[in-house]
Amino acid sequence: MELQGIRRKIFYVSFFELFAIAISTAGLAYFSDSSVGRASVAAVVSSVIAVIWNLIYNTVFERWEARQVVRGRSWKRRMAHAAGFEAGLILTLVPFFAWWLSISLWQAFVLDVGLIVFFLIYTFAFSWVFDRLFGLPASAR
Repeated sequence: MELQGIRRKIFYVSFFELFAIAISTAGLAYFSDSSVGRASVAAVVSSVIAVIWNLIYNTVFERWEARQVVRGRSWKRRMAHAAGFEAGLILTLVPFFAWWLSISLWQAFVLDVGLIVFFLIYTFAFSWVFDRLFGLPASAR
C-alpha cells in the first residue's frame, strides 16, 4: 500500500506516537520502578509536551533564522537547533518525571537521556520500516 501527502503524514505521526508511547511506558515503568499506570501517564504527557515544544521551538528558531545574514542550514546550525530542542525537553521533562514518578532529579535526568538515545534509534528504525511498508514519499523519489 502506498501512502502520499497528508494521509501519509497522519498515518506516520499516529503510528509513531502510538508505538512510542507503548514502548516508553514499558521503559519508564521498568527504569523508575513505577506502576504501568503512572508510567503511561508520564509517556503520554511527555509525548504531548514534545509535540507542543516542537511547534513552539521551531517557530521561534525559524524567526531567529530568518533574521540571520548567513542563509542555509550548516551542520553547525543544525547541531545548535537539535541541541536547543533537546535542552528544552530536558528542562521540561526532568522535573516532571521526578515529580510524577517520585524519583530524584538525577534519576529523572538519566531517564530522560535514555529516552533521547532511544528516540534517536527508534526514529531511524520506525522511518525505515514505515518507508518499506508504505513506500517512499514523493519528495524522496
